[in-house]
Amino acid sequence: MQVTRRSVISGREHTREIDVDPAKLEAWYRGQDDRCIQFVFPHLSASDREFLMSGATDEEWGRLFPPDEEDE
Repeated sequence: MQVTRRSVISGREHTREIDVDPAKLEAWYRGQDDRCIQFVFPHLSASDREFLMSGATDEEWGRLFPPDEEDE
């Protein structure tokens, strides 16, 4: 499904396709399913789960926390 979220980093809206059940996502957002996102959506990548929680993209995280020169 297409999911649109506003990034906590940039304030921009981003939309991406994520393989989630709309009813499960709505229940998680409303707090009706209060388990950790890893347990609710174990099939998603860490990047997709982070997007659902914060709206932030991998690129935004990379700009906020660039890799150390030693890591490259």
